[in-house]
Amino acid sequence: QYGSGCKTNPRTRRSAPLGESLCLCVRKLQTTDGDLMTDYYGTCLCGNAKFEVQGTFDGFYLCHCQHCQKDTGSAHAANLFLKSAKLSWLAGSESVTTFTLPGTRHTKSFCKFCGSALPNIHEGGLLLVPAGCLDTAVSMSPTAHIFTSSKAVWDKDLDDVPEFDKLPE
Repeated sequence: QYGSGCKTNPRTRRSAPLGESLCLCVRKLQTTDGDLMTDYYGTCLCGNAKFEVQGTFDGFYLCHCQHCQKDTGSAHAANLFLKSAKLSWLAGSESVTTFTLPGTRHTKSFCKFCGSALPNIHEGGLLLVPAGCLDTAVSMSPTAHIFTSSKAVWDKDLDDVPEFDKLPE
């Protein structure tokens, strides 16, 4: 099903052992109770850590809390949540480091080589997947903005800001 013969978007292909092409397109599986379960694939920026998530996303939140602003270096984090999912590390699990901010529930897993945010499992088995680390397209739109009382002061009227397809000259 996956391999060099796949005709999907070349952006979703990654190198595989022995020079074969590994397609990272979405694969849908049917559970015994008839629900559809999807496989998603992702990597860190340097490609060391590779993972697969099996399940269905329960929510997609844009978190504006100060912790997420600090650990993303941006206005908000974009995180997908799954209550019942399976996370499998396909490669580089030893390069994944997890940090928990003392005195909080704020936890972030990341590649110790490139710093990319990676999935982590929170209390009660809740899986958090940073949307940007997925190589598989996610068709779900964000569910909500959360912790907007902490929103960055410059994060407003962004529809009025000019857009460029690449770095402006």
